[in-house]
Amino acid sequence: MAYDLLIRNGTVIDGTGASRYQADVAVANGRIAEIGKIGGAAATRVIDAHGCIIAPGFIDPHTHYDAQICWDPAISPSSWHGVTSVVMGNCGVGIAPCRPEAREVATRDLVNVEAIPFEVLNEGITWDWVTFPEFLDAAAQRGSALNLGFIAPLTPFRHWVMGGASLERAATPHETAQIKSLIREAVDAGAFGWSTTVLNQHVGYEARPLACRNASRAELTAYCNALKEAGKGAIEIALTQTVGVLAEEEEDLLAFLLAESGRKVTFLALFQRDDLPEACPETRRRARAHPGAVPQTSPLALTRDVNMRNPFSFGAFPCWSRVFADKSKPAQRAVYADPAFRNACRAEIKGNIDWRRLTVHETHKPELKHYEGRTVADVAAERGVDPIDAFLDLTIEDDLDIEFVLAQFNVNVDLVKDNLVDPNVLIALGDGGAHVDMLCDAGYPTYLLGTWVRERQIMSLEQAVARLTAQPANLFGIKGRGRLALGHAADIAIFDPDRIGSASRGERRFDLPGGAKRMVMPSRGVEYTIVNGQTVYADGRATGATPGEVLRS
Repeated sequence: MAYDLLIRNGTVIDGTGASRYQADVAVANGRIAEIGKIGGAAATRVIDAHGCIIAPGFIDPHTHYDAQICWDPAISPSSWHGVTSVVMGNCGVGIAPCRPEAREVATRDLVNVEAIPFEVLNEGITWDWVTFPEFLDAAAQRGSALNLGFIAPLTPFRHWVMGGASLERAATPHETAQIKSLIREAVDAGAFGWSTTVLNQHVGYEARPLACRNASRAELTAYCNALKEAGKGAIEIALTQTVGVLAEEEEDLLAFLLAESGRKVTFLALFQRDDLPEACPETRRRARAHPGAVPQTSPLALTRDVNMRNPFSFGAFPCWSRVFADKSKPAQRAVYADPAFRNACRAEIKGNIDWRRLTVHETHKPELKHYEGRTVADVAAERGVDPIDAFLDLTIEDDLDIEFVLAQFNVNVDLVKDNLVDPNVLIALGDGGAHVDMLCDAGYPTYLLGTWVRERQIMSLEQAVARLTAQPANLFGIKGRGRLALGHAADIAIFDPDRIGSASRGERRFDLPGGAKRMVMPSRGVEYTIVNGQTVYADGRATGATPGEVLRS
């Protein structure tokens, strides 16, 4: 038999957790046709994978590429890291369904919640859809290097039915029935469930709470029942208002969603905190008490750039809503200089920010350059002022263009390890496409395999591959992917186990629409990313191929 692709001499790790073995892998018509010792079969293309691992392509279940798929068919940098499928529409925010007159609302939601610059979205979003099924169809017609999975984000669905009232109140029974019908339509069209959030920092248009945060329990019951009636899908929710801590009322909401939907519920974020060392163990214990509850964590330290024009890291503090309400420089400068604002910050932040971990990364005025690399705590001590005042004084002195770096969570290696080795925890939170001007965690699969598996040896390579492939596929019901098996889609990552990895922080590029800045994470040791039998990444660069499919539930 003639094959389209033959991968020879590699070591297969199939995604099930089973032990590795030597084998060849043959691909025909985009699917895996044979695994084993394949003799002299002809093939259009042959890859010699000697010394490399042949694994299922990684599935990233937590991305925000909803807008980026309009201008970046390579879906970078995820495709650089052996990722072959991405799931977007998380955290209750998205751009479909959306009527033309509501486009600014949807765009501003993404700006405030996912910290994507408005100018980038305004130039880059193609708006070649109105309804959610049309959004999926537009993605399929546009073409992509990776397979695209979608969750239905609750905010645009509520806004479609309720308009501006969705930002202010719960839905009426009649409105709830309409929203439920739209969610069911989305799931029938292929959505892998729906998403929402309860986080205070998730503010949308006009700095008001994201519309999904106004949903009542009666509404949520109806939307859960949409999945129960469909018999498929999962719920994703940003749940832990205090990062890493599952509060009692949040646990109650989690149990409610599980009971009403009969489906799995994945929630975030399980980040380790030095100030609350028992938070993650307690959250994991509580989650285990609710079958079907799947907390999400990351193998990376949460280190982010803090841009004072869009200070997302402080969005959870109520007083900072003034900063987001009017984002012009004069308005923000006035807020930062206001003594009442500063006093409110002191009261609300208290011990929630460790000023020793907030570092001046880059200043734009020459007279401030000597502060680069120094912590806010150090600057405050030198100036003899409170850290809040030092922080905001520097901001004003640099005309709000200053950038800081905050190393906030996931810094204690031993406690992070406990999260990662728990098989009930989903390793994810890459957030690809979001927070592009402050961080890039989309390289978490290679970081897990390089830093945590090869260097720190916290789990076997077989276990780690399963956590990156079969586990997210099982969570969302993605069929025929996440494992190397006969007849499955030929989504394959080929990597050198001795080199696989990525840095803990990204690098800056200016390749967004309009030349805007973003952070990207290069990979190491990924030789090939293969999607539906076609190579989309090789020799350290994207090939330009777009064989990705829109995945349908």
